[in-house]
Formats: sequence, structure tokens, C-alpha cells
Amino acid sequence: SEFLHTRPAGHLGRTPNLRVGIVNAIIVTPDADSEILGNKITADRWANVLRTLGHDVSIAGQWNNADCDLLIALHARRSYSSVKRFREAHADQPLIVALTGTDLYRDLPDSIEARQSLSMATRVIVLQSAALERLSDEIRAKTSVIYQSALPPTERTAPSEDHFEVC
Repeated sequence: SEFLHTRPAGHLGRTPNLRVGIVNAIIVTPDADSEILGNKITADRWANVLRTLGHDVSIAGQWNNADCDLLIALHARRSYSSVKRFREAHADQPLIVALTGTDLYRDLPDSIEARQSLSMATRVIVLQSAALERLSDEIRAKTSVIYQSALPPTERTAPSEDHFEVC
């Protein structure tokens, strides 16, 4: 949501004619059909946040020329084909690539597709500030850190007296 709300009023990314309001976004994740994998859980969480903000959001395993104002791709390497097709079809529309742990710790050094996805992105999202150290200056300049968090418990319970609990 930071990306959608930090641009000048009436604008989204580099698209001057797109009014901020209801944005039609597609989140691409390679695990779109999974119920339990991390990228799908992240896609569901982000879709819910964007829907709460009033946007139309769908989740797909890949982008197949569906109409949208914004594409968010989870996983730079595995979503490369969607990123490339979207950027070729829509040179001036916002494209966000969110780096996953697999991207950061395995793919970026060895995968030209992962690096090209980042180059084509309007914005890049990482989930921890240490990830910035793994990015080039050019990519770091268009990267935002979004710290994911859980809601705190609504009730505090007394600590156990017979053992030590860690969360």
C-alpha cells in the first residue's frame, strides 16, 4: 500500500493518467494454487490489505495478458516470464517485484532472469532491511522494505510458572 499512497495525488507510478482510487491489481505468485506455501500466503495477505484499501485484486500463477493497472510479482526468478510479458505489453505501467527468501539467498547471484525482473520493475519490495545489502545501487534506489507482522494477542495471559515459553 505504501507504493499506492506515496505518489502525487491522482497518479500511480509512472502512469500520469491513472487516478489513485480503485486500482485493478494482479498479484502473480508461482504458488497460486497452493493453500500452504509461503508465497501464496503472502499473496493472500497482500491481496487482503489492498482490498481493505478499496482496490480490486486477483491472484494468478502467471500473467496472461489480463487487464490490470498494476502487476505485483512475488519471486523474481519464478515470475520472470510474467514480468517480461507485462513489461513488454505495458512499458509505462507500474510493476512491483517482491523478492522472496529464495531469490535473495539462492537465485540473485546465479539467475539472470531474477536480475532482469528487478531491472524491469518500477519498484522492488523486500521484507527485511538486510536484503538491501544484496542489491546493486540501481535496484536499491527503487526498493522499499515492508516489514510483515502479526497482530498482537488481544488478551495477555499470565506467564506459566512451571516452564519457559518462547514465541
